Amino acid sequence: MIERYQRPAMASIWSLKNQYATWLEVELAVVKTQAEMGLIPVKEADEIIKNAAFDPERIAQIEAQVKHDVIAFVTDVEERVGPAARFFHYGLTSSDVLDTSLSLRLVRASSLIRQDLISLIEALRTRTLEYQDTPTIGRSHGIHAEPTTFGLKLAYFVAEFKRNLKRFDDAVDDISVGQISGPVGNYSSASLSPALEEKALLKLGLKPTSISSQVISRDVHAHYFQVLALIATSVEHLAVEIRLLARTEVAEVEEAFGQGQKGSSAMPHKKNPILSENLTGLARVVRGLAQASLEDVVLWHERDISHSSVERLIAPDATVLVDFMLSRLKGLISGLVVKPEKMLDNLRLTGGLYNSQEILLALCRSGLSRVAAYALVQNKAMAAANGEGDFKTLIQQDPAISERLSAEELESIFNPHRFSRHTSEIFRRVGLL
Repeated sequence: MIERYQRPAMASIWSLKNQYATWLEVELAVVKTQAEMGLIPVKEADEIIKNAAFDPERIAQIEAQVKHDVIAFVTDVEERVGPAARFFHYGLTSSDVLDTSLSLRLVRASSLIRQDLISLIEALRTRTLEYQDTPTIGRSHGIHAEPTTFGLKLAYFVAEFKRNLKRFDDAVDDISVGQISGPVGNYSSASLSPALEEKALLKLGLKPTSISSQVISRDVHAHYFQVLALIATSVEHLAVEIRLLARTEVAEVEEAFGQGQKGSSAMPHKKNPILSENLTGLARVVRGLAQASLEDVVLWHERDISHSSVERLIAPDATVLVDFMLSRLKGLISGLVVKPEKMLDNLRLTGGLYNSQEILLALCRSGLSRVAAYALVQNKAMAAANGEGDFKTLIQQDPAISERLSAEELESIFNPHRFSRHTSEIFRRVGLL
């Protein structure tokens, strides 16, 4: 991933140095467990633990010759440990190290993403409560529908990201598995067993996968990356809403614009929603990475390496991007400029046409058929939309309507507060109150 979209803590998890460090963690967890279970001499195990180290440059030199990164790594460690290294990587196959190390790094990356999700939800919660009762027009198909509140708009996304957090926790639990099961997953070597696997993985904070071949089944990883893609899509969902509300013709919100910031190389007046647009673009990338993870599920027999090159790209890139996106969205929401006055201006644009449904229902309650009531209300709504008069006045002046609906009933229908009377109840359902 290019540096532009990396945050340091996440980038360090996927560095080459940390890759080798987690490989060594896995190897040493096995060494310690084998010694504890009497499978290798304690003296040699202590020697390995004391001297085991690696040098990325030396590993690169060896790999250039042997064309195998795990063999190069093991050879480098053996050179540093000496004779005791005959019990290093003892009974293991490469995938024992690679798959378990990948799980370690995914779990650690996930702890950062989880905190990002919590921080974003809290930022959304703050702005949601701030604008709980701020009236704004709701839109369907991009067209004015009925009023809502800006707080309810944001609460919708609070609920969406809380669902994402739950899905993410489930996916992380699935991915928190390793394997120390040998060449085809049946613990054929005398130096391995299900009991050893469980003890070694416990040292790493992982649990054994229920069954492995030479690898952990890639449906586990695919599920994880699909959840990341869904999180990224929710980020885009909110980003697109901000972009739509920021358009000049709407102008109900705008992204924070810093001192000295410039919006266009050609037009000095521009303040573009660049953060939201960036998030939309990055979501497309994450969804593409998730598609690649689905392709990795189908491997030949007990294992091939067609998944390997894919995961070297998608594991760092997907986690790095989602970490960046969540952080960027949190900052965007915290600094979002909200314009209640413009929301009121837009509410007034149609002269109360958004009350049409309630008039329709009131006429139905009065005994008029829905077809007849719809025709009456639509006729006045279209006349008002065409500039032939104020909608409320046209309704009041139509005897076919006024003889069925009293002036008091019409006033209650045109009372704007009816659109927000259940806001608190909805907020409690979302867990905001």
